[in-house]
Amino acid sequence: MKHELHIDQEYPTTNREYKDGLFRLVFQKKEDLLSLYNAVNKSNYSNPDELEVNTLGNVLYLTKKNDISFLISGMMNLYEHQSTFNPNMPVRGLMYLAKLYEKHIIKNKIDIYTSAPKKLLFPQYFVFYNGTSAEPDQLTLKLSELFETPASSKAPCLECIAIMLNINYGHNKELMEKCKRLKEYAVFVDAVRRELSTDKPLDQAVSRAVGSCISEDILTDILTDQKAEVIQMILETYDKELHDKTLRSEGYETGKAEGISSERENGILQLLSTFQELNISRQDAHIKLKEKYSLSKEEAEKYLDKYWKEP
Repeated sequence: MKHELHIDQEYPTTNREYKDGLFRLVFQKKEDLLSLYNAVNKSNYSNPDELEVNTLGNVLYLTKKNDISFLISGMMNLYEHQSTFNPNMPVRGLMYLAKLYEKHIIKNKIDIYTSAPKKLLFPQYFVFYNGTSAEPDQLTLKLSELFETPASSKAPCLECIAIMLNINYGHNKELMEKCKRLKEYAVFVDAVRRELSTDKPLDQAVSRAVGSCISEDILTDILTDQKAEVIQMILETYDKELHDKTLRSEGYETGKAEGISSERENGILQLLSTFQELNISRQDAHIKLKEKYSLSKEEAEKYLDKYWKEP
Protein backbone atom coordinates (compact mmCIF):
# COMPACT_ATOMS: atom_id res chain seq x y z
CA MET A 1 0.00 0.00 0.00
CA LYS A 2 1.38 3.40 -1.02
CA HIS A 3 1.11 6.28 1.43
CA GLU A 4 0.71 9.59 -0.38
CA LEU A 5 1.70 12.86 1.28
CA HIS A 6 -1.17 15.26 1.88
CA ILE A 7 -0.28 18.95 1.99
CA ASP A 8 -2.14 21.18 4.41
CA GLN A 9 -3.88 23.91 2.41
CA GLU A 10 -4.87 26.05 5.39
CA TYR A 11 -2.79 28.99 4.19
CA PRO A 12 -3.87 30.97 1.09
CA THR A 13 -2.09 30.48 -2.21
CA THR A 14 -0.51 33.21 -4.30
CA ASN A 15 -1.24 33.95 -7.95
CA ARG A 16 2.28 32.86 -8.92
CA GLU A 17 1.71 29.20 -8.09
CA TYR A 18 4.14 26.89 -9.85
CA LYS A 19 4.21 23.14 -10.02
CA ASP A 20 5.76 21.36 -7.09
CA GLY A 21 9.48 20.82 -7.53
CA LEU A 22 11.06 17.57 -8.56
CA PHE A 23 12.36 16.99 -5.04
CA ARG A 24 8.83 17.06 -3.65
CA LEU A 25 7.69 14.77 -6.44
CA VAL A 26 10.41 12.24 -5.69
CA PHE A 27 9.52 12.14 -1.99
CA GLN A 28 5.76 12.36 -2.33
CA LYS A 29 5.25 8.89 -0.80
CA LYS A 30 5.59 8.40 2.92
CA GLU A 31 7.73 5.29 2.41
CA ASP A 32 10.36 7.31 0.55
CA LEU A 33 10.24 10.21 3.00
CA LEU A 34 10.67 7.79 5.90
CA SER A 35 13.69 6.29 4.14
CA LEU A 36 15.22 9.76 3.82
CA TYR A 37 14.52 10.47 7.49
CA ASN A 38 16.17 7.20 8.53
CA ALA A 39 19.23 7.95 6.40
CA VAL A 40 19.67 11.46 7.81
CA ASN A 41 19.06 10.43 11.44
CA LYS A 42 20.64 6.95 11.30
CA SER A 43 17.39 5.45 12.56
CA ASN A 44 15.41 2.42 11.43
CA TYR A 45 11.71 3.27 11.53
CA SER A 46 9.72 0.92 9.32
CA ASN A 47 6.08 2.01 9.62
CA PRO A 48 5.23 4.95 7.30
CA ASP A 49 2.08 5.60 9.35
CA GLU A 50 4.27 6.77 12.23
CA LEU A 51 5.12 9.76 10.06
CA GLU A 52 2.61 12.64 10.13
CA VAL A 53 3.06 15.14 7.32
CA ASN A 54 2.21 18.72 8.32
CA THR A 55 3.60 20.70 5.39
CA LEU A 56 1.88 24.05 5.10
CA GLY A 57 0.33 24.38 1.66
CA ASN A 58 1.67 27.84 0.88
CA VAL A 59 3.06 30.59 3.07
CA LEU A 60 2.91 34.09 1.63
CA TYR A 61 6.21 35.29 3.09
CA LEU A 62 8.04 32.55 1.21
CA THR A 63 6.00 33.14 -1.99
CA LYS A 64 6.20 29.42 -2.68
CA LYS A 65 5.62 26.13 -0.98
CA ASN A 66 8.27 24.89 1.36
CA ASP A 67 9.35 21.39 0.51
CA ILE A 68 8.41 19.01 3.30
CA SER A 69 7.69 19.19 7.00
CA PHE A 70 6.55 16.29 9.16
CA LEU A 71 6.33 14.89 12.66
CA ILE A 72 7.73 11.60 13.90
CA SER A 73 8.78 10.31 17.29
CA GLY A 74 8.27 13.66 19.04
CA MET A 75 10.33 15.58 16.46
CA MET A 76 9.38 18.50 14.21
CA ASN A 77 11.20 18.08 10.90
CA LEU A 78 11.58 20.70 8.19
CA TYR A 79 13.24 19.64 4.92
CA GLU A 80 13.93 22.16 2.16
CA HIS A 81 15.54 21.74 -1.23
CA GLN A 82 17.79 24.42 -2.76
CA SER A 83 19.32 24.58 -6.22
CA THR A 84 21.33 27.68 -5.30
CA PHE A 85 23.37 28.34 -2.19
CA ASN A 86 21.45 30.58 0.23
CA PRO A 87 23.04 31.59 3.55
CA ASN A 88 19.70 33.03 4.67
CA MET A 89 17.99 29.67 5.06
CA PRO A 90 18.01 29.96 8.89
CA VAL A 91 15.80 33.05 8.59
CA ARG A 92 13.34 31.19 6.42
CA GLY A 93 13.47 28.22 8.76
CA LEU A 94 12.75 30.41 11.78
CA MET A 95 9.70 31.94 10.13
CA TYR A 96 8.34 28.65 8.88
CA LEU A 97 8.96 26.73 12.11
CA ALA A 98 7.19 29.47 14.05
CA LYS A 99 4.11 28.84 11.92
CA LEU A 100 4.39 25.09 12.44
CA TYR A 101 4.68 25.44 16.21
CA GLU A 102 1.75 27.86 16.29
CA LYS A 103 -0.36 25.36 14.37
CA HIS A 104 0.78 22.48 16.60
CA ILE A 105 0.00 24.39 19.82
CA ILE A 106 -3.48 25.34 18.64
CA LYS A 107 -4.28 21.88 17.29
CA ASN A 108 -3.21 20.15 20.52
CA LYS A 109 -4.71 22.85 22.79
CA ILE A 110 -1.41 23.42 24.59
CA ASP A 111 -1.85 26.15 27.17
CA ILE A 112 1.39 28.14 27.13
CA TYR A 113 0.01 30.76 29.56
CA THR A 114 0.15 28.57 32.68
CA SER A 115 2.96 28.41 35.25
CA ALA A 116 3.67 24.77 34.35
CA PRO A 117 6.33 24.18 31.66
CA LYS A 118 5.05 22.66 28.44
CA LYS A 119 7.15 20.27 26.41
CA LEU A 120 7.43 21.06 22.70
CA LEU A 121 8.46 18.91 19.76
CA PHE A 122 12.21 18.77 19.13
CA PRO A 123 13.02 20.69 15.89
CA GLN A 124 15.31 19.58 13.07
CA TYR A 125 15.96 21.59 9.92
CA PHE A 126 17.78 20.15 6.90
CA VAL A 127 18.48 21.86 3.58
CA PHE A 128 19.21 19.53 0.65
CA TYR A 129 21.43 21.39 -1.79
CA ASN A 130 22.15 20.41 -5.40
CA GLY A 131 23.32 23.62 -7.01
CA THR A 132 26.31 23.92 -9.33
CA SER A 133 28.62 25.92 -7.07
CA ALA A 134 31.15 23.87 -5.12
CA GLU A 135 29.97 23.28 -1.54
CA PRO A 136 31.11 20.79 1.14
CA ASP A 137 29.17 17.62 1.94
CA GLN A 138 27.77 19.29 5.04
CA LEU A 139 27.56 22.90 6.16
CA THR A 140 26.00 24.38 9.30
CA LEU A 141 24.15 27.66 8.77
CA LYS A 142 23.22 29.64 11.88
CA LEU A 143 20.74 32.45 12.31
CA SER A 144 23.01 34.05 14.92
CA GLU A 145 25.71 34.53 12.27
CA LEU A 146 23.38 36.86 10.39
CA PHE A 147 22.75 39.25 13.29
CA GLU A 148 24.41 42.64 13.48
CA THR A 149 27.29 42.54 15.97
CA PRO A 150 26.33 44.47 19.13
CA ALA A 151 28.65 47.03 20.69
CA SER A 152 29.10 44.86 23.77
CA SER A 153 29.35 41.10 24.05
CA LYS A 154 25.81 39.74 24.22
CA ALA A 155 24.16 36.43 23.48
CA PRO A 156 21.21 36.60 21.05
CA CYS A 157 17.84 35.45 22.31
CA LEU A 158 17.13 33.62 19.03
CA GLU A 159 18.82 30.81 17.17
CA CYS A 160 17.87 28.61 14.24
CA ILE A 161 20.30 26.09 12.78
CA ALA A 162 20.02 24.70 9.28
CA ILE A 163 22.14 21.70 8.31
CA MET A 164 22.86 21.92 4.60
CA LEU A 165 23.62 18.60 2.92
CA ASN A 166 25.15 18.53 -0.56
CA ILE A 167 23.17 15.94 -2.53
CA ASN A 168 24.93 16.34 -5.86
CA TYR A 169 26.07 13.05 -7.34
CA GLY A 170 29.39 12.06 -5.77
CA HIS A 171 28.73 13.83 -2.46
CA ASN A 172 27.55 12.33 0.86
CA LYS A 173 28.06 8.79 -0.42
CA GLU A 174 27.18 7.16 2.90
CA LEU A 175 23.90 9.04 3.02
CA MET A 176 23.13 8.06 -0.58
CA GLU A 177 23.73 4.39 0.12
CA LYS A 178 21.28 4.53 3.03
CA CYS A 179 18.56 6.17 0.95
CA LYS A 180 18.20 4.65 -2.51
CA ARG A 181 15.62 7.22 -3.53
CA LEU A 182 17.95 10.13 -2.77
CA LYS A 183 20.77 8.49 -4.73
CA GLU A 184 18.50 8.00 -7.73
CA TYR A 185 17.45 11.65 -7.54
CA ALA A 186 21.12 12.71 -7.56
CA VAL A 187 21.87 10.43 -10.53
CA PHE A 188 18.91 11.78 -12.48
CA VAL A 189 19.82 15.44 -11.89
CA ASP A 190 23.39 14.66 -12.96
CA ALA A 191 22.13 12.96 -16.13
CA VAL A 192 19.95 15.95 -17.00
CA ARG A 193 22.83 18.37 -16.51
CA ARG A 194 25.13 16.31 -18.70
CA GLU A 195 22.57 16.18 -21.51
CA LEU A 196 21.81 19.90 -21.24
CA SER A 197 25.51 20.66 -21.65
CA THR A 198 25.43 19.23 -25.19
CA ASP A 199 24.34 21.07 -28.33
CA LYS A 200 21.10 19.08 -28.61
CA PRO A 201 17.76 20.94 -28.52
CA LEU A 202 16.48 21.28 -24.94
CA ASP A 203 13.52 18.96 -25.31
CA GLN A 204 15.65 16.24 -26.91
CA ALA A 205 18.35 16.57 -24.24
CA VAL A 206 15.87 16.22 -21.37
CA SER A 207 14.06 13.33 -23.09
CA ARG A 208 17.36 11.52 -23.53
CA ALA A 209 18.20 11.96 -19.83
CA VAL A 210 14.78 10.63 -18.84
CA GLY A 211 15.06 7.69 -21.24
CA SER A 212 18.54 6.70 -20.08
CA CYS A 213 17.49 6.77 -16.41
CA ILE A 214 14.40 4.66 -17.09
CA SER A 215 16.59 2.09 -18.85
CA GLU A 216 18.90 2.03 -15.82
CA ASP A 217 15.97 1.69 -13.39
CA ILE A 218 16.47 5.19 -11.93
CA LEU A 219 13.25 6.79 -10.57
CA THR A 220 11.39 4.47 -12.94
CA ASP A 221 7.99 4.96 -11.32
CA ILE A 222 7.97 8.75 -11.61
CA LEU A 223 9.78 8.97 -14.95
CA THR A 224 7.36 6.45 -16.45
CA ASP A 225 4.05 7.49 -14.90
CA GLN A 226 4.72 11.25 -14.88
CA LYS A 227 7.22 11.56 -17.70
CA ALA A 228 5.56 14.49 -19.46
CA GLU A 229 5.19 16.44 -16.22
CA VAL A 230 8.85 15.92 -15.26
CA ILE A 231 10.09 16.96 -18.70
CA GLN A 232 7.90 20.06 -18.73
CA MET A 233 9.01 20.96 -15.20
CA ILE A 234 12.68 20.83 -16.20
CA LEU A 235 12.18 22.69 -19.47
CA GLU A 236 10.25 25.51 -17.79
CA THR A 237 12.88 25.95 -15.08
CA TYR A 238 15.87 25.78 -17.42
CA ASP A 239 14.24 27.90 -20.11
CA LYS A 240 13.30 30.67 -17.67
CA GLU A 241 16.80 30.84 -16.19
CA LEU A 242 18.39 30.90 -19.65
CA HIS A 243 15.88 33.42 -20.97
CA ASP A 244 16.41 35.83 -18.06
CA LYS A 245 20.17 35.54 -18.38
CA THR A 246 20.00 36.17 -22.14
CA LEU A 247 17.76 39.18 -21.69
CA ARG A 248 20.13 40.76 -19.20
CA SER A 249 23.15 40.11 -21.41
CA GLU A 250 21.52 41.22 -24.67
CA GLY A 251 20.02 44.26 -23.02
CA TYR A 252 23.41 45.44 -21.83
CA GLU A 253 25.07 44.90 -25.23
CA THR A 254 22.19 46.52 -27.13
CA GLY A 255 22.22 49.50 -24.82
CA LYS A 256 25.92 50.04 -25.46
CA ALA A 257 25.60 49.62 -29.24
CA GLU A 258 22.55 51.86 -29.67
CA GLY A 259 23.42 54.44 -27.04
CA ILE A 260 20.35 53.62 -24.99
CA SER A 261 20.39 54.17 -21.23
CA SER A 262 21.37 50.80 -19.73
CA GLU A 263 19.11 51.43 -16.73
CA ARG A 264 16.12 52.15 -18.98
CA GLU A 265 16.98 49.28 -21.28
CA ASN A 266 17.25 46.78 -18.45
CA GLY A 267 13.97 48.06 -17.03
CA ILE A 268 12.21 47.39 -20.33
CA LEU A 269 13.72 43.94 -20.61
CA GLN A 270 12.81 43.06 -17.05
CA LEU A 271 9.25 44.25 -17.65
CA LEU A 272 8.91 42.08 -20.75
CA SER A 273 10.28 39.09 -18.87
CA THR A 274 7.76 39.65 -16.08
CA PHE A 275 4.91 39.94 -18.59
CA GLN A 276 5.82 36.56 -20.02
CA GLU A 277 6.05 34.95 -16.59
CA LEU A 278 2.51 36.21 -15.92
CA ASN A 279 1.28 34.91 -19.32
CA ILE A 280 0.31 38.40 -20.51
CA SER A 281 -0.41 38.49 -24.24
CA ARG A 282 1.94 40.20 -26.65
CA GLN A 283 -0.78 42.71 -27.58
CA ASP A 284 -1.36 43.70 -23.94
CA ALA A 285 2.41 43.82 -23.35
CA HIS A 286 2.71 46.19 -26.32
CA ILE A 287 0.14 48.57 -24.79
CA LYS A 288 1.62 48.44 -21.29
CA LEU A 289 5.15 48.94 -22.61
CA LYS A 290 4.14 52.07 -24.53
CA GLU A 291 2.38 53.50 -21.49
CA LYS A 292 5.17 52.69 -19.04
CA TYR A 293 8.05 54.14 -21.09
CA SER A 294 6.19 56.61 -23.35
CA LEU A 295 7.29 54.73 -26.44
CA SER A 296 5.93 55.11 -29.93
CA LYS A 297 4.13 52.17 -31.49
CA GLU A 298 7.19 51.45 -33.62
CA GLU A 299 9.62 51.61 -30.68
CA ALA A 300 7.52 49.24 -28.57
CA GLU A 301 7.21 46.87 -31.52
CA LYS A 302 10.99 46.92 -31.97
CA TYR A 303 11.53 45.70 -28.41
CA LEU A 304 8.88 43.02 -28.75
CA ASP A 305 10.34 41.76 -32.03
CA LYS A 306 13.77 41.55 -30.47
CA TYR A 307 13.05 40.13 -27.03
CA TRP A 308 9.56 38.64 -26.93
CA LYS A 309 9.72 34.85 -26.82
CA GLU A 310 6.78 33.22 -28.50
CA PRO A 311 5.19 30.38 -26.44
